[in-house]
Amino acid sequence: MIPAFNEEARLPRTLRALARHVASCQDVTGRVEVIVVDNASTDATREVALAADSPAMPVRVVTCVVPGKGAAVRAGIAATTADVIGFMDADGATQMEAIDEAWRRLALGADVAIGSRAVAGSDTASRHSWVRDRGARAYRACTARLVPGVADTQCGFKLVRGDLGRAVFAELRSHGFSFDVELLARLQRRGARIDEFPVVWVDVPGSTFDPVRHGAQSFAGLAVIGWRLRSRSATVVTPAFTPLPTIPSAAAAVAADG
Repeated sequence: MIPAFNEEARLPRTLRALARHVASCQDVTGRVEVIVVDNASTDATREVALAADSPAMPVRVVTCVVPGKGAAVRAGIAATTADVIGFMDADGATQMEAIDEAWRRLALGADVAIGSRAVAGSDTASRHSWVRDRGARAYRACTARLVPGVADTQCGFKLVRGDLGRAVFAELRSHGFSFDVELLARLQRRGARIDEFPVVWVDVPGSTFDPVRHGAQSFAGLAVIGWRLRSRSATVVTPAFTPLPTIPSAAAAVAADG
């Protein structure tokens, strides 16, 4: 699934790269469907997404009129019944090999596999300003209290077992960039096994994230998430989900957040 807001310029390249990778690993992943969530775009995001549809990699578009990455991802998750669901950046910043490693982690027993730019072995190339870099470090310090043990909550590549993912996404209330934190916190509260693995990540120009405008909103979002979790501190559920086979063969929906 690809939540996308005005991504007509970056989305085609990402979909082409994804299609090439899907073709190379379909014996392992089985059928892969891509859902592009058009988050009230005013450009040709919908049209370029539909142009990438093919029998080898079906692409469909879901419309989400509620603004925000979290709202868009939630809408896309609700639109799929796949055994494995996930999302990755619309700009293709995380290299496609992450799909293989995430599948491997799920096949070995993880409930969730998330890419990380902050663990040993990661390879990142960033063009961010010092303001954004400092903000990111402060943000990670805050998220460590809500999601202990996860070094990078915000990397835009996550795969999760479909039944677990749909149950948790149905609970999410965060519409903005902080939704990943609420997602991971709720997964931890359910006792899910979360595997964090290194990725190759290259910053791609054209991000809609503004460190000043969205940064303040993201920190405020963390405070709201913390309050929500504390108010429901007694609700901890242990998941009982069917394990994937060693080589996953069921359908998958890959999502990319933008």
